[in-house]
Amino acid sequence: EEELKSSYLDYAMSVIVGRALPDVRDGLKPVHRRVLYAMNVLGNDWNKAYKKSARVVGDVIGKYHPHGDYAVYDTIVRMAQPFSLRYMLVDGQGNFGSIDGDSA
Repeated sequence: EEELKSSYLDYAMSVIVGRALPDVRDGLKPVHRRVLYAMNVLGNDWNKAYKKSARVVGDVIGKYHPHGDYAVYDTIVRMAQPFSLRYMLVDGQGNFGSIDGDSA
């Protein structure tokens, strides 16, 4: 039983440090980094036409983040909201929620 507690605690701490806490160097979580990288590979530049969110989410899930699509959509929405992060990382087109908690 003690070994089980120790193993679970080690795993929980590795998840918290590795995924849940933003990196000190740039303030990004791994999912943020994966989304930004996928958008860069897709050619989402400031001076080009917008791409569909589903395209970005599909690439992120298929290549870099093999989890549910909700986490990726939520990450993109938060990066496009001027009130969620210090700096907007994504220029969103359309509905990206409100400060009152309305969903996007």
